[in-house]
Amino acid sequence: MYTGPLIFTQIMDFMPLKTFQHCVEKYQGNFSVKNITRLDQFRIMAFAQLTYRESLRDIEACLRAQSNKLYHMGIRGVTVLPTHLSLFCQPGYEFRQ
Repeated sequence: MYTGPLIFTQIMDFMPLKTFQHCVEKYQGNFSVKNITRLDQFRIMAFAQLTYRESLRDIEACLRAQSNKLYHMGIRGVTVLPTHLSLFCQPGYEFRQ
């Protein structure tokens, strides 16, 4: 059995994390965030895109099935609930607070 980093983690290592964090700070993306940070949201949506998930329920079911690997995928300290995902998918959510 392979014990190295997960494929998803290897793909996410190519993402320029400093640039992403700079954009989040510049636009105050994590202002008053209680559940999921923007980095966790990005990783969840990237995982959904790479695994061809089609609905929020499908994303949530897949993440729950992989719950023991979330930390190793870079999704830290997140309890994935459908309400958390649905809030982030609403248009203009960032600007309502």
